[in-house]
Amino acid sequence: MPTVALENVSKSYAPHSVAVRDVTLDVADGELLTLVGPSGCGKTTLLRLIAGLEQPTAGTIRIGGQVVDNVPPAERGVGMVFQRPALYPHRTVRDNLGFALKLQQGGWWRRFTAVGRVKNAARLERVGATASMLGLESVLDRYPSQLSGGQQQRVALGRVLVRQPGVILLDEPLSNLDAGLRHELRRELHLLQRQLNATMVCVTHDPAEALSLGDRIAVLDNGRLQQLDRAEVLLRQPVNRFVAGFVGWPPLNFVDGEIQARREGLVFACCAGRWPVPTERVSAWGPLAQRPVTVGIRPKNVQLQFGDSVDGLPMRVRLVEPHGTGSLITLKGQQLEITAWLAEGCQNPMQMDIMAKGKNVMVQIQLESALLFDRISGLALAVAESG
Repeated sequence: MPTVALENVSKSYAPHSVAVRDVTLDVADGELLTLVGPSGCGKTTLLRLIAGLEQPTAGTIRIGGQVVDNVPPAERGVGMVFQRPALYPHRTVRDNLGFALKLQQGGWWRRFTAVGRVKNAARLERVGATASMLGLESVLDRYPSQLSGGQQQRVALGRVLVRQPGVILLDEPLSNLDAGLRHELRRELHLLQRQLNATMVCVTHDPAEALSLGDRIAVLDNGRLQQLDRAEVLLRQPVNRFVAGFVGWPPLNFVDGEIQARREGLVFACCAGRWPVPTERVSAWGPLAQRPVTVGIRPKNVQLQFGDSVDGLPMRVRLVEPHGTGSLITLKGQQLEITAWLAEGCQNPMQMDIMAKGKNVMVQIQLESALLFDRISGLALAVAESG
């Protein structure tokens, strides 16, 4: 399968309407890359630029090492699956799958020649193999109106796979499905990509879907590529506050303040008081004293303490949201609101009763695995300090 490379690609629709800004990225042979970001960040535009449905204002696009800026979409060896299946309603699943191959083999008169019959047999064989791969053998003679949403999306994917394109582009193909079906098709899509060893680029607005599906994930915001890396790197080493806040769940708590060197040691001073900096973070955080910073705290590192004799920050429980494997708890102090994550195994009836009634609890913030960002630029300080 060919590689895909974008070099300083930009796309403008008007002098003050820039959809993609100087994006450089590469997709390796056989890799599944996911593009993720908020609505309007340029994900779909980037996909359409690769497909040839849009022309870049600046930059170069290569597929398989060849520049394709002036190559028509039909000649790029690219197949695209759109957000809505857009199947031909008057054609059966079999005909929907094979229609693109009919166009490839030429005019209608070739069906009556020996060459046409051979090509027709090969087409039917390829349609059958694709249907078997996607679990559509039992619905080949049905029409789109007789299919479920998941089956329609499989047919749309099969219509691309049957052509055997070099690169497969997917524009939020699972967004219109219910949660259970979306999870099922996400798993099937991942297994299918491994089976075909296909080069795929998939657009999604769901960070969890992007992390679970992609070999690497490209995070976009306002048309710019923020970070491109594996899921574990995005979660542990985000390059800026946007990536840290957008990727991963539950979302991080961000608290503004500054690092201060005091008589009792290094502390993080914020609106909720002074929190001691853990010993293992002193060497990294010490040089940043008196600098405006933002600390990113994961909800699992916000510890709830129950009882009258415990120390901590007094806060009131505002909301408890059960999520199956645990509960997300919104806490409100005098000048600070944060969320905590209480895993299912850590809950007991007495604690849940206290939280359900919105009573006060004591909160302890653990900074051992906190992330640190420059408050002005938003860059992770490890990146900012190195330039």
